[in-house]
Amino acid sequence: MYVAVKGGERAIENAHRLLADKRRGPRDVPELTPAQIDEQLSLAVDRVMSEGSLYDRALAALAIKQARGDLIEAIFLVRAYRTTLPRFGYSHPLDTGAMQVRRRISATYKDLPGGQVLGPTFDYTHRLIDFSLMEQDAVPAPATAPHAAQTAMPRVADIIGSGDMIEASPPDEGAPVSDLTRDPLAFPAPRDLCLQNLARGDEGFLLALGYSTQRGYGRNHPFVGEIRLGEVQVEVEVEGLPFAAPLGAVTLTECQMVNQFVGSKTEAPKFTRGYGLSFGQCERRAMSMALVDRALRAGEFEEERKGPAQDEEFVLSHSDNVQATGFVEHLKLPHYVDFQAELALLREMRGENHASHPEAAE
Repeated sequence: MYVAVKGGERAIENAHRLLADKRRGPRDVPELTPAQIDEQLSLAVDRVMSEGSLYDRALAALAIKQARGDLIEAIFLVRAYRTTLPRFGYSHPLDTGAMQVRRRISATYKDLPGGQVLGPTFDYTHRLIDFSLMEQDAVPAPATAPHAAQTAMPRVADIIGSGDMIEASPPDEGAPVSDLTRDPLAFPAPRDLCLQNLARGDEGFLLALGYSTQRGYGRNHPFVGEIRLGEVQVEVEVEGLPFAAPLGAVTLTECQMVNQFVGSKTEAPKFTRGYGLSFGQCERRAMSMALVDRALRAGEFEEERKGPAQDEEFVLSHSDNVQATGFVEHLKLPHYVDFQAELALLREMRGENHASHPEAAE
């Protein structure tokens, strides 16, 4: 049966006011600004931009504030805003080889042309709470140094490839690129569509899948060929200009994963590749993306698909946390009619069962 609900609009308005009050918090504590979030919670901003599919630091910081720090809610806000923006064109493919590197590490070679650059990282910190951070300005400003020209930093995959020891990068044949933001996901999905899906996939989901491949749910033995963090120029074609016009720079994390070798009767054994790319400093998601990318390519190498990370439909259909959030959280909304219908059906079934088998009710 249907029961009419009254007063719902007023209750929702009051819930919104209560949410705003809880977001602000005690008035004796200074209000957090989007600029503070951008500069001091920058890794959260990077994740929201990546999974929100929009490079806008100020907007991502504002979404985090609006969402009270719930990053998936902030990603939802950014993704929804993104759909309102016009599209003016497409940029040239980004040249990550020309990245202005702030961090660059490799687990395959100790001595690299251009060197290892540790940069800002938690990798070598002790996982102990630093109580000195409770005090304002507890961290001294770093010493400034004159800017030095960046030395050449060839990609590790290119170094390995010079000896024909790793599969070659696919050639750029000028074929149309899939657009996940405009076209629905279809199977089988080409690799460019898979990479788009993974690039904005939920970090936790990708991390779990990447971890599973290392535990045997997918034939995979990876090495981090290279991780790069830095700024890359974005360029577009402008009508009337004889050159590509620079729009500015974006901060990216790129991961090239070197994976187990494969071979056949006609081809010598070689290492294979997994690729990950993310806005901002998001190394964990870039690495996870690279692991899952390689797992999804099992069919290319005639490998048996044994693990969830190798199941294209499973991975691509469940990696988007905006879709997952909507589907899970809609369960909180009223389902009065559906539930009453099932309750009435259950009562009818129990009545029929009692009539047929009276001893079952005793």
